Amino acid sequence: METRQPAGGAPPGVTAAPFIRSGPAAVLDLAGRADRLGYGSLWVAEVTGIEAFSVLGAVSRAAPGLGLGTGVLPVQVRTPPLLAMAAACLQILAPGREVLIGVGVSSPVVAGDWHGAGYPARPLARMREIIAVLRECLSGGKVTFAGEYCQVRGFRPGVELGDHRPRIVLGALGEGMLRLAGAEADGVLLNYLPASHVPWCVEQVRRGGNATMAGTPAAGRPCAGRAGRRDPPRCAPAPASASGRTPTAARALRAAARSRWRAMRSPRSPNRRCDGTSTSWTSDSSASP
Repeated sequence: METRQPAGGAPPGVTAAPFIRSGPAAVLDLAGRADRLGYGSLWVAEVTGIEAFSVLGAVSRAAPGLGLGTGVLPVQVRTPPLLAMAAACLQILAPGREVLIGVGVSSPVVAGDWHGAGYPARPLARMREIIAVLRECLSGGKVTFAGEYCQVRGFRPGVELGDHRPRIVLGALGEGMLRLAGAEADGVLLNYLPASHVPWCVEQVRRGGNATMAGTPAAGRPCAGRAGRRDPPRCAPAPASASGRTPTAARALRAAARSRWRAMRSPRSPNRRCDGTSTSWTSDSSASP
């Protein structure tokens, strides 16, 4: 069953995360449905299945009404200049549309064991540097950066972008990473957590920087059609009263995320159901570094 989104307000986005092992055709089908039904953006994740930028390039042609987001990429598997090159090409393929580069530190298993890229001992410090270098590489100028984790000398982008440029979105669940998103990124992406925890996450982002809500929460629900297919996801925002959470809430968020990830990946789950929340915020332009 397909349900068109009501007019008014910012349209919700759709995550293709449940389809990361289903191949590009499934994601393109989802994108076409989302575009027809008035959704605003499509987000593609990476683990071991589809590669995000090639699929989003195809989506840019198949669904011309959708913004394009990576949600999220393990940031260790690409250098910041290469990531900027991919984002710039995607923006050129979709001029005038939002291109949102969602990155995260992933996990020791995904980034370290499966991709051989390692997992940082100090994730916040490494992510702070990566955001800084990525932003410089997207600025269009010559980039030289000497940090603890990133070393770039004399990089200059070979393609030119107009005024519309990709924005940087940080995948975050823990308190420190949420505050870093508020301070340094253009937005934050939350995945696979109960909607009741969203206000606590927003509070941490706002402690880091002047973040305002720009996206609409979206949660997956099973489709009445064939097994493995899903309606474009949606849900209502969590009540604003669920704030003032303690560090225990951060541990609960991480535990919920791990539980939902295991459920989605489990071969014993016929539909790999995932009912978590996926929400993005963007910062005011005045708050960007």
